[in-house]
Amino acid sequence: MNYRLIFRVLGSLAFVEAFFLLCCTIMAVFYAEDDTLAFVFSLCIALGVGVFLQLAGRGAGSIMTRRDGYIVVSASWILFPLIGMFPYLLSRYTAGVTDAFFESISGFTSTGSTIMDNIDNCPHALLFWRSLTQWVGGVGIILFTIAVLPGISMGGVNLFAASSTGPLQGKLQPRIASTTQWILMVYLLLTVGCTICLYFNGMDLFDAVNHAFTCIGTGGFSTHQDSIQYFDSPRIEYVLIIFMFFAGVNYNLLYFFALRGKIKRLFKDTEFKWYTFLFVGVTLICALSLYFENGMQAETSLRTSAFQVISLATSTGYYSHDYMLWAPKLLPLLLLVMMIGGCSGSSAGGFKIIRLAMLWKIAKNETKKLIHPNAVLPLRVNGNVVTTPVKITLIAYTFLYLMVFFAGWVLLMLFGVEFSEAAGCSISSLSNIGPAFENYGPAASWSEMTRGAKWVCSALMFIGRLEILSVFVLFTQTFWKRQ
Repeated sequence: MNYRLIFRVLGSLAFVEAFFLLCCTIMAVFYAEDDTLAFVFSLCIALGVGVFLQLAGRGAGSIMTRRDGYIVVSASWILFPLIGMFPYLLSRYTAGVTDAFFESISGFTSTGSTIMDNIDNCPHALLFWRSLTQWVGGVGIILFTIAVLPGISMGGVNLFAASSTGPLQGKLQPRIASTTQWILMVYLLLTVGCTICLYFNGMDLFDAVNHAFTCIGTGGFSTHQDSIQYFDSPRIEYVLIIFMFFAGVNYNLLYFFALRGKIKRLFKDTEFKWYTFLFVGVTLICALSLYFENGMQAETSLRTSAFQVISLATSTGYYSHDYMLWAPKLLPLLLLVMMIGGCSGSSAGGFKIIRLAMLWKIAKNETKKLIHPNAVLPLRVNGNVVTTPVKITLIAYTFLYLMVFFAGWVLLMLFGVEFSEAAGCSISSLSNIGPAFENYGPAASWSEMTRGAKWVCSALMFIGRLEILSVFVLFTQTFWKRQ
């Protein structure tokens, strides 16, 4: 294990976060609000941590192993929230360390759960910091890789492998550096496009930028306590529906679709077809229920359903209508959407649709083998045969996902959260969604949750953002062996 290199890379990442804090410090000075000193001190802390880690990493080699990559990725998702909590803590807009860390890790993991009860009165720089953390967290370690890679000769591949989401990994270019840069380009284009569309449809520039960050980052933090309901604008909702949908699509596909003009590749992709079918199907079911049982007009019921379904499916967590007021029979369907999540290789959380599609095909093949025991039925995704190791990893991930969900459910109940609320909070945190059910629904904050329950949810956010296996591998004996 090359600890010096790990320290050096983490030091570089601390400087990256210091740059983001510098941007917010400048904004705090510009608006002359009461969070200026909080950002100045936070910037000094980030710089201090960066210098210390860089000094600890002096003399490190330049070759990063896969084990080093997993350590860097896991440590970065702890380092960033730890430094990122200081603006909340020092500005005193959160009650203490627990609440500040919860808000910070909820931002960086693009979860969107909040403990803040009076967001409308928060200073501009702090609101921008909340949104910025979700934008950084949405693209994840890819952005950090681009920032760090020039100083590492062989580390990019292993960082990319350790941070990729989904069971199937793909490269857009032969070099990882080029791949991450093109993905970042797609991410930036979506962000700029969303900002422009929101601005010309009724938001002011500050709100448009913040909501573009949290929409494309699929985080869901808003500059208002009432989220998107505050604007009461169908046009804004339609814009966000479109951009949330694309934010939940694999960035590789968006690259070929938007920058290479390969439209057919998008519509032939297995995961995209499942993603679209799930979104349209669940939206129609909810819309029919709202139309016939809640008395909504046809357009309103369709728009409201589409907005909430895509918000939950992509783990964004915005709300334009409190779905706790919908028919109770729709809640299990919404819970299922929350668990499944969006596409692999996107900023969306959840189990990922490609895993569901693969499990379905495995089940179909095993059913056919009951009739034809000697049949050879390979698992294919987009025409490519999925190897046995990938299938084994898929089954292991599914098992761990369910076990972590149930463990979080039990722990939250032990810390005082009610039975059904604990289930919702567990899956919401693990899938990085944000809103849950009942007292922790879309219109409520999580401030009343006990301190122990907040730490459980923070741990679930961390585990879910790193796709579970990247965390559990650190606790295996094999990982720490010299050979």
